[in-house]
Amino acid sequence: MVHTTVNAGQHPAPASQGRPGRWLRRLAGVVLTLAVLPLAHAEDGYELWLRYRPAADAAAQAYRAQVAQVVAPAASDTQRATRDELSRGLRGLLGRAPMLADAPTAAGALLVGTPASLPSIDRLGLDLDDLGEEGYLIRSVRVDGRAATVVAANSDTGALYGAFHLLRLMQSGQPLEALDLREVPKVGLRVLNHWDDLNRHVERGYSGQSIWDWHRLPGWLDPRYTDYARANASIGINGTVLNNVNANAQILTAPYLDKVAALAGVMRPYGIRVYVSARFSAPMEIGGLDTADPLDPAVRRWWQAKADEIYAKVPDFGGFLVKANSEGQPGPQDFGRSHADGANMLAEVLAPHGGVVMWRAFVYSDEEPDDRHKQAYTEFVPHDGEFRDNVLVQVKNGAIDFQPREPFHPLFGAMPKTPLMMEFQITKEYLGFATHLVYLGPMYEEVLRADTHAKGPGSTVAKVVDGSLEGHALSGIAGVANIGSDRNWSGSHFDQANWYVFGRMAWDPSVDARTVAQEWTRMTFSTDPAFVEPVVEMMMASHQAAVDYMTPLGLHHLMGRGHHYGPAPWVEGGPRADWTSVYFHRATKEGIGFDRTTSGSDAVSQYAPPVAEVFNDPARVPEEFLLWFHHRPWTSRVASGRTLWDELVHRYSRGVGEVARMRETWTGLDRYVDPERHHQVERFLAIQQQEAQWWRDASIAYFQTFSGLPLPEGEAPPAQSLEYYKSLEFPYAPGDTQ
Repeated sequence: MVHTTVNAGQHPAPASQGRPGRWLRRLAGVVLTLAVLPLAHAEDGYELWLRYRPAADAAAQAYRAQVAQVVAPAASDTQRATRDELSRGLRGLLGRAPMLADAPTAAGALLVGTPASLPSIDRLGLDLDDLGEEGYLIRSVRVDGRAATVVAANSDTGALYGAFHLLRLMQSGQPLEALDLREVPKVGLRVLNHWDDLNRHVERGYSGQSIWDWHRLPGWLDPRYTDYARANASIGINGTVLNNVNANAQILTAPYLDKVAALAGVMRPYGIRVYVSARFSAPMEIGGLDTADPLDPAVRRWWQAKADEIYAKVPDFGGFLVKANSEGQPGPQDFGRSHADGANMLAEVLAPHGGVVMWRAFVYSDEEPDDRHKQAYTEFVPHDGEFRDNVLVQVKNGAIDFQPREPFHPLFGAMPKTPLMMEFQITKEYLGFATHLVYLGPMYEEVLRADTHAKGPGSTVAKVVDGSLEGHALSGIAGVANIGSDRNWSGSHFDQANWYVFGRMAWDPSVDARTVAQEWTRMTFSTDPAFVEPVVEMMMASHQAAVDYMTPLGLHHLMGRGHHYGPAPWVEGGPRADWTSVYFHRATKEGIGFDRTTSGSDAVSQYAPPVAEVFNDPARVPEEFLLWFHHRPWTSRVASGRTLWDELVHRYSRGVGEVARMRETWTGLDRYVDPERHHQVERFLAIQQQEAQWWRDASIAYFQTFSGLPLPEGEAPPAQSLEYYKSLEFPYAPGDTQ
């Protein structure tokens, strides 16, 4: 809105008091001004980290001299997208539209392109050989004796990535002098997995409906799709799986493939390939066959024809994501075949077109195993080396299911002959949905830096995933998207940071979570250190806080049944034990925790010996995984000197206390943030504090029935009875499976 103000004591004289003509002329002038001025919109989060607000005066003055002229070609769709982004960004940051030119003619020129697309870059003789097709360099150079900045790459997509990097430097207030940056992605496939259904329901989605309006496609291309592509390209994401892993075969029918092709057309200029989740039984459901056996010749012919049909519509189609023989989904085991048989059949039909298969390792059969932690390893390791070259096995970061904290999945480091693709969850299914502020960068970092010891010390999960440990050419990282139709995309403003950090870590798994948090905060809110420093501290502490008030000391899967909302450690019964909470915590009057040692389920033996030895020893296992691997007495001592029971209560309370501190910090930062966004974050933090307290109280009330021990001195008792907490029901919690 546009507001007009009148100084106190200077009220305009009514017409009856004289000079009516002058007053009316002034009023008419105000009305005319309001008519021609653009309306200023409240900050609603739609622009994400691409806000391009004016740089601080000193920085803006320097930038205007350093980027006085933009030389960027516009002969291809990607080149036009790059030049448009530069124009948009520089206009916002510098307060004026940049001067566009075909060649540098003044000091302070910015050259963006490839040697093939821009003669000025070709003449610089830059060494681009090691940049590949997606890398870029940003360098301060001299052109005809004048200072200039060049963003150079071997492809238009690389130049686009470089342009976004330059804009990121400017948005976060970084200097542009003496630049010499070389960036090459360490991971090949950097993909978002949308768990979106064709009816626009989003499984585990907490930010509205699916952004894909399938009913109106292909005729209507919502401008939001282009902004989605821009945001992804700005952080290097190069693939999107459009539909749920619990797939509907209709996505493979001709009408829906036309819709997929329309979306691919929007994504293509931004270097993004589209993929679909393929239902393994599609030959039976939409193909009229009586089997989906991957070794049946008719089935193989059907898939070959389907692949040819897809690539005729989408020449750069990325390939298939497949969830098979898990949670009731059809798969090759239904026909007596292996995961390798199923993946290889699909890989064979995609290979001539350059497509890949991402075959998920999140499996558990209808027959309950002795420990779900072990099943993926048991099913996949025997097939190491059997998968075709264009197959990646997509492995969740932990062996159970995106818990608040899990030890790294034992498959990492256990399949040296197979490219393993990391699967992170960006949407916070088990971490408070959209209302809890939980920055996932530290969790991603913890997993990627974990040492598998597969080939000795330093064999980190990151080196497994980027292919460097075993020399795999194919590599990938996937993230289950948190994106929906909400105006701010992710349901809350701070959840945007999880989309952002996923992209940055997918590009380079070694990037520091704190550095990324600082970057995102400066771009999204403010560059003022008085704001950035406390907010980054909030973000960096938030994941541990959530673990503390939800699942401390290695507890896991204690959430409500089905919807996974709120505490429910008492859940038992139902069709199978490993869909209950009691299966995982195994609390008794003697103690608590899941014994996965060599004396228990022996899940520890799926790790390399140096890791297994540590996890197997209650005195050496990292305390955050104590109850993940050990069933311990309530009165046993932990590192703090407290008993296990006292430490458990302490951790629950510590998590609640950290949320209270976060809330207090944010309240005091209102002068740095627009009222609209500050208010929503403030109210969400209030919800988080209330729900953290609920988690603490309900969990303590339940586990105390087993420990039989008093609360530690100074600890407040639960606000309600255990019966009250157990009586709560949430049949319409968002994001549930339907």
